[in-house]
Amino acid sequence: MSICLRRRGFIAGLGGAAAAWPLAVSAQQPKMPVIGYLHPGFPGGPGAESVAGFLKGLDETGFVEGRNVAIEHRWAENQWDRFPTLAADLVRRGVAVIFAAPPPQAAAAAKAATTTIPIVFNTGGDPVRSGLVESFNRPGGNVTGVVNISAEIGSKRLGLLHELVPTVTTIAVLNNQNIDTRPQIADLEAAA
Repeated sequence: MSICLRRRGFIAGLGGAAAAWPLAVSAQQPKMPVIGYLHPGFPGGPGAESVAGFLKGLDETGFVEGRNVAIEHRWAENQWDRFPTLAADLVRRGVAVIFAAPPPQAAAAAKAATTTIPIVFNTGGDPVRSGLVESFNRPGGNVTGVVNISAEIGSKRLGLLHELVPTVTTIAVLNNQNIDTRPQIADLEAAA
């Protein structure tokens, strides 16, 4: 009879362990990484295509929002003075990485908020001149990104325009007043 009781105890213990096993396994699963997305606009507003492109790029590398990565969006709603507060909120949230959409002020706010969380930016300006990185070859710190070199080739564009229409003597430049374009304008004036 004692063997039977021991076997029943063993089976009962085995059943309890089997019931608890899924809970133990789920507790051991790694947490889903969280990406912080710092954006200047509104959800669904202008620039929504950049968010769609960002999600598509993640998907192409095997990361799907809600399945194996979470994304915490922070929208400045065209109030760029909110970037520091929004970046600090992402840092408090403990995101794994922060993506700062253009303008460079978003990346600067993220850089000021943390020295440990990786920050990836996208900018059309010079990230060295703006202080985001130390140099193109060695960004240093926790900040890196993609530069759409447009300002640095302004003098080349001006030269091509002159080749196409050599009689033109006055050229107008349209720029976004929300972004510091003084360096680019100075480069164009020097080239002219």
